[in-house]
Amino acid sequence: MGKALFYHLTRSNAERLLPQLLGKALEAGWRVELRGRDTERLARLDDALWLEEGFLPHGMAGGPHDPRQPVLLRDETAPEAANAPDCLMALDGCEVTPEEAEARQRVCIIFDGNDPESLDRARAQWRGLTSGGVVAEYWSEAGGRWEKKR
Repeated sequence: MGKALFYHLTRSNAERLLPQLLGKALEAGWRVELRGRDTERLARLDDALWLEEGFLPHGMAGGPHDPRQPVLLRDETAPEAANAPDCLMALDGCEVTPEEAEARQRVCIIFDGNDPESLDRARAQWRGLTSGGVVAEYWSEAGGRWEKKR
């Protein structure tokens, strides 16, 4: 069922892209898990999602209301997301298995195209997911706006 969308950041950063993606996911009626490796980065995203224009309802994992959160920010080492996510957004090369992708409506892999290690990790994730039967799309902002590449 799942589909993996790879977002290759070259002009902006994840902090600028995430509100757009999260907004679209919430409009679709999906619950979202935003998975990251860097707890400080997740804390900054938490603050930004509360304070920026166009507030997006969300919470950090580990609270008493995790199952009710439309968007749950979770460190990859924390227990499984308790909000039963339809969509998983992975930052910083967080592992996503083909089984996780198939169990969700959508998986978004967001990676920094200016970082060679991040590029290598995204390529490995692409190979791992597609060889596991997951349909994948590649999106790039290299031309100044997001475009699906073939």
